[in-house]
Amino acid sequence: MKIENISDLQVLVHTARAGTLTAAAHALGITPAAASATLKRLEAQLGARLFERSTRAMRLTPQGQTLLDYAVRAFELLDEGESLVTADRGELVGTLRVASPSDLTRSTLLPWFDEFLALHPGVQLSLSVGDRPLDVMRDEVDVALRYGALADSRLVARAFALTNPLLTASPDYLRRHPAPRVPQDLVHHNCLIFNRSGRRHRVWRFAQNGQWTEVRVNGNRSVDDASLAREWTVAGYGISLKSALDVRNDIREGRLVRLLADWETEPYPLHALLPSGRFVPARVRAFVDFLALKFEALLAVA
Repeated sequence: MKIENISDLQVLVHTARAGTLTAAAHALGITPAAASATLKRLEAQLGARLFERSTRAMRLTPQGQTLLDYAVRAFELLDEGESLVTADRGELVGTLRVASPSDLTRSTLLPWFDEFLALHPGVQLSLSVGDRPLDVMRDEVDVALRYGALADSRLVARAFALTNPLLTASPDYLRRHPAPRVPQDLVHHNCLIFNRSGRRHRVWRFAQNGQWTEVRVNGNRSVDDASLAREWTVAGYGISLKSALDVRNDIREGRLVRLLADWETEPYPLHALLPSGRFVPARVRAFVDFLALKFEALLAVA
């Protein structure tokens, strides 16, 4: 007996990604009982066990992994076919799944998302905002915008911007504390720590005349949300080191003051990441091209 309904494979895909039937059911908008019944029906039709079940999670069997690989590719081919059909009408359609950093989203990207959706009314945006990097290969993401160096060779990256983080504080903070003159002065300040990938970024590096120096900073606040780190800085709680893209509006409008402007910081690139083995629908290609032009124009006037 063969698979009767290809949409049943969505339960397999979502369960493999989420690790539980309950999470898969939630993602698909069905009940856990319906998801369980669908999975049992699949296993009965194939005469094979697809998952090893436990009280905490579900783990794919070798047979389940094989079917998952083909199921993912099948849905990608359907997506490709949809894109080719709609391309004849000159329209972009479907869901665009984007992951982006919190502060960049609020300071820069939101109006760009609005503009892209207005240009392409057949596209729906599914946005995941946060500073903890998603697994682009595993999670349901078409494109992820991510700061920092790239470590995963399985990803296709397109560079959007190469900026240097800026050291800033609010005018209120600087009225209460003397501005640092050299990086070593930061040890006497309350530095707001941004957590990257679960690790506190406490060592800040600065260069002048080609010579680099490191300062281990401390402060009474650390956070893994870049937007909140910026808000704390604006509120006068301390000094932060953040992407120039994130703080440019605050500096221009006087909410933040740049410090140690004659010192260089390490480059902090921004990329668009896509899984290398996945078909890229026309809506995703168009979105990445759209953002590339937007960042090019933004940096030209920065």
